[in-house]
Amino acid sequence: MSPTILREKGYRFYFFSREGSRRHVHVICPDGEAKYWLEPEIELARNHKLSRVQLKEIENLIEVHYDEFKKAWEKHLGR
Repeated sequence: MSPTILREKGYRFYFFSREGSRRHVHVICPDGEAKYWLEPEIELARNHKLSRVQLKEIENLIEVHYDEFKKAWEKHLGR
């Protein structure tokens, strides 16, 4: 199961239900996908085919929605 947390600007942000305990979020769009750590700070963990411009836009969206991602992680995956 991979619940969608947010859809914005053509990106889908989601979690995998059975993946590690360190908070992170996955993002996918038609051009590629990425994974970002949410703690101890926002950091790119993996990138597949996304440009620097797209990665910066994604990181900005994560910053704006950080509290929402954190609450969704805790609700869905526990802490």
